[in-house]
Amino acid sequence: MFRSAILVILGTSITAFVSFFVVVSYGLFPRGEYTTHRVSVLWARMLLWITSVKVEVVGQQHVLRGRPQVFMANHQSGFDILIVLAHVDTYFAWIAKKELFNIPVFGHALAKTGSIAIDRKNFVRSMRSIHDAARRIREGKSVMTFPEGTRSMDGQIHPFKKGVFHLALKAGVPIVPVTIIGSGEIMPTKSLRVHPGKVILVIDKPIDVTGYTEETVDELLNRVYDVVASHYYLRRPEMALKQGQAA
Repeated sequence: MFRSAILVILGTSITAFVSFFVVVSYGLFPRGEYTTHRVSVLWARMLLWITSVKVEVVGQQHVLRGRPQVFMANHQSGFDILIVLAHVDTYFAWIAKKELFNIPVFGHALAKTGSIAIDRKNFVRSMRSIHDAARRIREGKSVMTFPEGTRSMDGQIHPFKKGVFHLALKAGVPIVPVTIIGSGEIMPTKSLRVHPGKVILVIDKPIDVTGYTEETVDELLNRVYDVVASHYYLRRPEMALKQGQAA
């Protein structure tokens, strides 16, 4: 427990410092969003290193180069943010809930990385955010999303929400499914204890959205869900068993 407390304090301190650096230095570098993203990557790698979290990456070749894409990953832990930042080898912004942008310094730094706020409590504002995000993606910005909407509390992969799929359709760019396996054991939900360990990150082939419409968005959602879940439950058969029992 003492080790975990030290790691949390150290991680919080590093996060505060990096956030402050991003905010004050944003205008000093060309292509500010890309520079702040690289700083964020270093931040993520540093925190993974000090917590002794190893990541095995499968499918890095599926990341598209020179064109925008929407990454969709399952969400098991707060460490998922560090894992995808450190190991998905391209620039991307975040689609994040509006409340995160209200956190002092950190929220301002998040905005400086080009991330896009979604107001989930207000439908009209949420739709405006989706239209704005789609425009920015068409202009060349890739984004990372967690389509479950929140982290899993039980280790299962829960149903995906439709909002980010409507976003991908409006933007007209491929979806890249991402599966994170093992992060829930690194820092369990509702706990500040950090356990060293290994995580597997699987990046699957891009899925072309041009054959789908608003009327068939459920088919697209199910296709992406099945890809993410198949990798997860293949490597976590005990979770597949629990999912079957719950069903």
